[in-house]
Amino acid sequence: GMIGVLLAAWMYYFVADPPLYADTVLNIYYFAMSIYGWYNWSLMKNQTHVFDASYATKNELFIGLSGFVLSWAALFFILKYLTNSNTPIADALVSASAVIAMWWMARRRIENWYAWIFSNLVAIPLNFYKGFMLFTAMYVIFLMMAIYGYLSWKRLIYSSPVTHV
Repeated sequence: GMIGVLLAAWMYYFVADPPLYADTVLNIYYFAMSIYGWYNWSLMKNQTHVFDASYATKNELFIGLSGFVLSWAALFFILKYLTNSNTPIADALVSASAVIAMWWMARRRIENWYAWIFSNLVAIPLNFYKGFMLFTAMYVIFLMMAIYGYLSWKRLIYSSPVTHV
C-alpha cells in the first residue's frame, strides 16, 4: 500500500542511476491518492454500493487523451533537457498514462483500464532495463490485474441497472 509506493519512490530516486524522476513523482502522487482514496472509502462503508461505472463521454476522451499527450510532451521535455535521465521517453509515458488512468478511474470510466494496461506495458521493460526485477514482476502482476479489471468492469457495466453515459 502506502509504504510500498514510498519505497518505490525512494528506489526510483536514490537507487536508479540515473534516477527515474517521473516515476519518483508518480509514486508520491500515488501516496497522496492512497490517502485520498482511503479517506473516501472510510466515508462510504455504511452506504449501499451501486456500481455506476460507464464509458467516457467524447469530452472526457478528448480531455484524457489531450492531457496524456500534453503531459507526456512536458515530462519528456523536462526529463530530456533538464535532468540526466537516460529513459525520458518511457519514464514520461509511464507517468503520463498513469495520471490519466487515475483521473478516469476517479470518474469511474472503463477507459482507465486501457491507460493502466498501456502504462504497465511500458513500465515492465523500463523496470527490467533499470535492473529492478521485483518491480518488473510487480508490473506484470499489475498488467494482469488491469486486464482482469477491464473485463470485470465491462461485465458489470452491461449488467448494472444504472443508466450510463
